[in-house]
Amino acid sequence: MARTDNDSWDLTSSVGATATAVAAGRALATKDPRRLVDDPFADPLVRAVGIEFFVKLIDGDVDTSAFGELAPERMQSMINGMGVRAKFFDDYFAAATATGIRQAVILASGLDARAYRLPWPSGTTVFEIDQPDVIEFKTGVLAGIGAEPAAQHRTVGIDLREDWPAALRAAGFDPSVPTAWVAEGLLVYLPPEAQDRLFDTITELSAPGSMVATEFVPSIMDFDPEKGTAMTAQAREQGLDIDMGSLVYAGPRSHVISYLGEKGWDVTGIPSDELFARNGVPAPSERGDNDPFGEIVYVSATLG
Repeated sequence: MARTDNDSWDLTSSVGATATAVAAGRALATKDPRRLVDDPFADPLVRAVGIEFFVKLIDGDVDTSAFGELAPERMQSMINGMGVRAKFFDDYFAAATATGIRQAVILASGLDARAYRLPWPSGTTVFEIDQPDVIEFKTGVLAGIGAEPAAQHRTVGIDLREDWPAALRAAGFDPSVPTAWVAEGLLVYLPPEAQDRLFDTITELSAPGSMVATEFVPSIMDFDPEKGTAMTAQAREQGLDIDMGSLVYAGPRSHVISYLGEKGWDVTGIPSDELFARNGVPAPSERGDNDPFGEIVYVSATLG
């Protein structure tokens, strides 16, 4: 089903199911010998959501050879990619706190458990923003297994299409001090004007010295929804109801690096193949129709 302005979802459907998919990727990357990421909470969170395909996936019970796009070598590329992606944002938060930042905001946090698993310096407050049901589910599952946040943890249950800045302030956010923002795996699910509005708002709420990290998919501008649908067709045959072709917003949009630069941010972009190389991980051997999203650019920026 195509996206609409007021659509909704949970962690088993639509955009929410992609958050579960990412958590399954982190669970697999945590088990991988390379250990680029250590997320002990991804596995129990995926199991609690209960999408059978992802539970079987992390248990190694999915016959990946039956999938053209998810053949064993493609699966390893996915694990490598998720490990590299997670490590990028983990390292970003480490770098941000090393500068003295003690306030972090994770936008559309989904099943992200960084508030629980990263070594936050004393006095750090981590805000998580997502839909109320997502926040309630995640915090409930983590409390149920005895997990405790490693920082002051403040959840903000609100849709990003609503007045989330007011809700964030009401939760104790202080715009007068530097903030480390993360928008991971979010931009392709936003209409172009919403992407601009998001970065406008982040800039308005950021004191000098604030930082932001995200990723940008340049090929989203000419993304073919049919290829996105084909990419997930075989998984749907196995019971996974995710149609990437209908979930993302394709077409022209602002280039994140230039847009942030115009807003006064000092921006660095790292192509994913370079990030793979930095971490000693082989990049995917082919892209094209097998990877309709193409190259991903990982972005970090500091407000001057």
